[in-house]
Parts: sequence; structure tokens; C-alpha cells
Amino acid sequence: EEAEAKVEVPAAFKGKTNPFANNADAAAKGKEVYSTNCASCHGETGKGDGPAGASLDPHPGNLVEAKAKGEDYLFWRISEGGMAAPFNSSMPAWKDVLSEDEIWQVVTHIQTFK
Repeated sequence: EEAEAKVEVPAAFKGKTNPFANNADAAAKGKEVYSTNCASCHGETGKGDGPAGASLDPHPGNLVEAKAKGEDYLFWRISEGGMAAPFNSSMPAWKDVLSEDEIWQVVTHIQTFK
């Protein structure tokens, strides 16, 4: 957690804005993608408590907390994954699996978490 708090969003991602912000249709599409690809580790409500994530070290991130870091941060982490330092997590990069629009739809869904 300590290292993650100091991480800067890389220049290639910094300041990116969600083209689907507050779009209910995009959030619904994002929920489908999230349920298929993310919920097993991050949990249905994003608290990092999915069944497949229980055995991972470090545990999957709490997305309710992560969303406070901004949409550019979320887009970056979903695109690039977390296998590199300082995260050293099991999260795969999704940029070759999901389109940019799909990633933004997932971000839109994550932003609905409470």
C-alpha cells in the first residue's frame, strides 16, 4: 500500500478523461465486462474480496478506494495491469483484450461503486 500511494500516473495516461462519465448505458456495459473479467478477483462490489483473489498476494485492490485516485489512474491500471513494480500484483494488462471504449466502460462502472 505504501508504495502505491506514491505512484504517479504515467504521462501517457495522465489527464485522460472518461468519454462515458456518468453515462448509464456505458456503466451497464462496463458492469458486464467487469462481471466477466474482474469480479472473480475484485469482487462484485469492488472491495477486493472476490473468491479468486483470496489466495493472491498482494490481494486485489479495493476499487471503492482506488476510484478516488481518478479516472486516468483507473484507465492506466486496467490497461497496463499490475505485474510491474511497484505493484507486483497478479493483475493482467487488459489493453490487448479490451478496447479503449470497453476499459472506459469498466471505469464508468467502477465509479458507481460505494
